[in-house]
Amino acid sequence: MEYNIEKNTKRKTKGLKNLFSIFAISGLVIFTFFTGFYFGEESVFCEICQPSQINFSLFWETFQKLKERYVEPGKINEKDIIYGAISGMVGSLDDPYTIFMKPDDTDKFLEDISGRFEGVGMEIGIRNSTLQVIAPLEGTPADRAGLRAGDKILKVSDVSTSEITIDQAVSMIRGEKGTAALLTIFRDGWDMPKDIEIIRDTIEVPSLKWEMLDNDIAYIKIYQFSEKTGFDFIKIATQVLGSNAKKIVLDLRNNPGGYLEIAVDIAGFFLERGEVVVIEDSINDKVEYLAETNPVLLNYPVVILINQGSASASEILAGALRDNRGISLIGEDSFGKGSVQQLENLSDGSSLKVTVAKWLTPNGDTINGIGLEPDIKIEFTEQDYENGLDPQLEKALEILSELE
Repeated sequence: MEYNIEKNTKRKTKGLKNLFSIFAISGLVIFTFFTGFYFGEESVFCEICQPSQINFSLFWETFQKLKERYVEPGKINEKDIIYGAISGMVGSLDDPYTIFMKPDDTDKFLEDISGRFEGVGMEIGIRNSTLQVIAPLEGTPADRAGLRAGDKILKVSDVSTSEITIDQAVSMIRGEKGTAALLTIFRDGWDMPKDIEIIRDTIEVPSLKWEMLDNDIAYIKIYQFSEKTGFDFIKIATQVLGSNAKKIVLDLRNNPGGYLEIAVDIAGFFLERGEVVVIEDSINDKVEYLAETNPVLLNYPVVILINQGSASASEILAGALRDNRGISLIGEDSFGKGSVQQLENLSDGSSLKVTVAKWLTPNGDTINGIGLEPDIKIEFTEQDYENGLDPQLEKALEILSELE
């Protein structure tokens, strides 16, 4: 999935979902007063903007000058100008996760959430002002092309990504099945960037899987926290309980996030009821999300695998289990996507995804921009990739063998 942008949920009452990330939510009203304003007025005020009394006369003055003087008046589209102004306003916040989406972009975003779309199959984000791969999804064209979490995307079809937003990058990378996307990639350890051509395909986003490993260990891999992941996890938990499994490896590597509500529910399988899963720190207050589900996996020894592709909801789950139960994290530093987005639908079908809060782990630690540091740090080598080895999983099995 090129672009999930982290889909989160804020739940103050059970069942309420807001998009994260794969984020929770508050409101913002924008430019609903276009009709009825007359150009040439010295000052136009927005009644709903009290008490700030924002003066929009400069905007309308500029708009009128364009209509009067621009050499190609046929290119002037009033709706595009309004959209551009809103995008500029939102962009002034310098927050890559707060974005304005036109109706078509909103439809694509909602299509991403459904778990099926056409593209290359990776989550992207901006870190340290650089567009990069958060995680390629398993079995997708991006995965088959060899892209990895942490790869920096320098160009898309020879267009530099240094000045484009995430949604612009998504629009350029996505496309119809069978067409090609050309990405210029730089990876730590490379001497030079490389051009990688990826043939787009229909992307079916997986939910999770599990299997039994040696020594009665259940291996559970969660790909993302989609709408169906919660139901799928209930089935898997039931199967684990009915198996010979005595210990669990929970693999959150390359999991870019998803619905917060699902992550909170899954945490509840491993925690005592009432324990804090995550703290939402907003401008107004702090809200604690508590474990509420039946803790049927509470007594299983667990280790968790994370890497640079573990972001948002996966970081929340990993942080909750480590803070509450002392469960070890093995692998690499996680991505550090710890902010909360709310999706606000606007009157014409466009939408605003706005950052309204930041996540803190139960111990009060900040995730955003920092990520989670593993208790045992193990990085893949080129030889590991080439030979199909998984030293992180091997270490997890070693640690579990010592736990009772």
